[in-house]
Formats: sequence, C-alpha cells, structure tokens
Amino acid sequence: MLRSEWLSSFARFAEDLNFTRAAKRLHISQPALHVQIRRLAEAVGVPLYVRAGRSLALTREGEALLAHAREAAARDSDVRARLSGERSGPVVLSAGEGAYRYLLGPALRAYLRGGHAPLSLLTRDREGTAHAVASGEADLGVASFDRVPEGLVATPLAAVGPMLVMPRAHRLSKKRVVHLAELADLALIVPPAGRPHRTALAAALAAAGVPWRVAVEASGWDLMLHFAAMGLGLTVVNDFCQLPRGLVGRPLEGLLPVRYVLLSRAGAPRPAATLLRQAITLAMR
Repeated sequence: MLRSEWLSSFARFAEDLNFTRAAKRLHISQPALHVQIRRLAEAVGVPLYVRAGRSLALTREGEALLAHAREAAARDSDVRARLSGERSGPVVLSAGEGAYRYLLGPALRAYLRGGHAPLSLLTRDREGTAHAVASGEADLGVASFDRVPEGLVATPLAAVGPMLVMPRAHRLSKKRVVHLAELADLALIVPPAGRPHRTALAAALAAAGVPWRVAVEASGWDLMLHFAAMGLGLTVVNDFCQLPRGLVGRPLEGLLPVRYVLLSRAGAPRPAATLLRQAITLAMR
C-alpha cells in the first residue's frame, strides 16, 4: 500500500533532490524522510532515485511515481475543497510565452469567466512543457510538436504558418508571398543554435540551397521583433504574432507550419483540468 504521507514526502524530495532541504520543508528529521522514501521504494519494488556524481537523479520509475504523487495530492485537495464548499486548488497549464500571448488568450478568458478553479501558468519551452506535464507539475501543456512525446497524449490545436517580418520600406514588402530563395544573402534575426525554430529554418534554407547569415541571435518572438524594428535584420516568426509599428509581415513559402498540440497524461484528468481542456479546444475551433 502506498501511504499518502510517503507520496507527499517523495513529491517534496523530488523538487530539490536533496534530503536536507526536503526534510526542513516537511518539518521532519532527515532520517525520518530517508525511511519514508525507502519504504515507498520497497512498496513499489523499484529504485526511485540514483546517485549521479555528487547529486541525485530520479529514475524513470521515480519520474512516473512523482506524476502519480502530484496527481494524488491534487485530487485530495479537490475532494477537501468540494466537501468544505471551497474552490479547488489551481489547475496548472504550461506553455511558451508566445502561445500565451498570441494563441491562448481567448481560451484563458473563457475558462476564468466560468468561475472555475484558479489558473496557475508555467512559462516553459516545449521540452520544459512536456516534462512539466509528464512529471505531474502541470495538468496540461500547449506546445508545438510533430511527434508526441513518449507517455503523453497530444490533441491537435492549431497549425500556424511562418511569416517573414521586415521594415515597411524593404523591397520584399511589396510581395504578397515571399519564397525561401528570396532570402538569399539576407541577415536574419534567429533564435540561438539548437532551438527548434532555428533548426527548422536553417534546414529549410539549406535544402533550398539558400545562403544566409545571422544578424542577431535572440530568444522569444517579442525580442526578435524588437530587434527587427530596430533595423538589425529581418526575422521569421509565427504568423499569429502582433507586429510593432513600422514592420510588415508576409507569408513565407517553403517553411512548414508549426503545429500546436494540447498535452496531457493518460487517464482521467481532474475536473478543473477537463474544463480548461474544453475551453482551449473550443477556442481553437
């Protein structure tokens, strides 16, 4: 039997992977915490963490149990709130800053107008969002994925096309649609190397045999657009972005759309998470 206090202690320990800090937060002794985690590991029959050099890391089974522990804590909180007539604890959504600013606004407004459980919003990149959902830190996540992360369920939400952004006076602003070949030898404002948008753009340009160069590396649509408005270079962003004054955007032919999905864990979600899911999917229709 998995005792609730063991699960609660394990969830707290997993936040820092440090017995000393976790014991202080739980107001118990460090040996007592060790005993609880050991008994929990014995109950499930697998190691929950391993030592990696001077630090600790959760095993794959530990990650799965952490998600279960967080779900159990959230459901217990929901039941207590329902019995006492209080509002449930917050439903947690993870997404990137761009998705919050340009994609999810109507859905969040619709959810909150219903008087449901409060929202707690995590701002993470797509890898961070997938991890937050998988670990139970977030109930739901919104991010762009072509392949569903292992262990998660993905519901398609929206396909967002690419847009080339430039000063109004730029020669390409006179075109209705810009093709990749027309970016030859241009200086582009792009995310740092290794980021998904940079990787996709660089691969498309390379496949088309288009030479280009980096003007500025910047993280986030808003900062990329800010630098474009300063005249530091052209940039390619999702076409849902709002452009600063003096800039124009044109569809970019030859780069695939970004596909946003709603991520969740398998199984029955919390009632508040179900309501948020409904608000998001309805707003995307």
